[in-house]
Amino acid sequence: AVIIGENVKIIPADTFFNCSSLTTLTIGNSVTSIGSYAFHGCAGLTSITIPDNVTSIGSYAFYGCARLMSITIPDGVTSISGAAFSGCTGLTSITIPDSVTSIGTWAFSDCNGLTSVTIGNNVTSIGFCAFKGCSGLTNIIIPNSVTSIDDGAFRNCSGLTSITIITSIGSDAFKGCENLTSIYFKGTSEQWETIKKGSNWDYSVGSYTIYYI
Repeated sequence: AVIIGENVKIIPADTFFNCSSLTTLTIGNSVTSIGSYAFHGCAGLTSITIPDNVTSIGSYAFYGCARLMSITIPDGVTSISGAAFSGCTGLTSITIPDSVTSIGTWAFSDCNGLTSVTIGNNVTSIGFCAFKGCSGLTNIIIPNSVTSIDDGAFRNCSGLTSITIITSIGSDAFKGCENLTSIYFKGTSEQWETIKKGSNWDYSVGSYTIYYI
C-alpha cells in the first residue's frame, strides 16, 4: 500500500510506472494533477480514489491497470487525456462529470468490461478511438453538448445495440458495431441527412433503424 501525503500537489509523470505489485493507493487531498504514465501498467491496482482537487489527468496515467474495478473522476477535471484509462479491462462503469469538456484519443479504448458509460453534459468532443473495443457497452447516450465524434470513437463496440446522437460522425466511428439495431437522432430526418458523416462510419454495422426524437 502507498499513501501520498497531504503536502504533495503533483504526482509527476512515470512515478509508479509498471509497479505491478501495487494493490492499494491513497492520494492526499492536496494533489491537483496526475502526470502522464503515473500509474501506467500498475496491473495489481484494484481501486483508487482521485481527490476532488484534481483538475488534470495525464495521458496514459492509468493505462493497463487491468484489475482496477472502479474509479471516480472528480468534478474538477476538465479533460481526460489520451489513453488515460486505456486497457482498464476491469472497469465496469464510468461517469464523466459535467466539468469535463473533452474526452481524449484512446481514453477508454479496450475497456471491454465497461457496461455503463455516462457522458457529462458539457463534453463537446469525443476523441479518436476514445471507446474503441469497449465490447461490453450495450447503449450510449451522447449529450446535446457534443459537436464532434472523432474517427473510430466507438469502433468495434460489438455489444452496442443502441445510440442516441445529435452531431457529426467521424470516419469508422461505429465500424464493427455489428449488433447495433437502433439509432436515436435528436432531430428530423432532414437534419439527419445534412449532418456530416465520415467514410465507413457504419461499416460492418448491423441492420439498424433510425428513430427521430
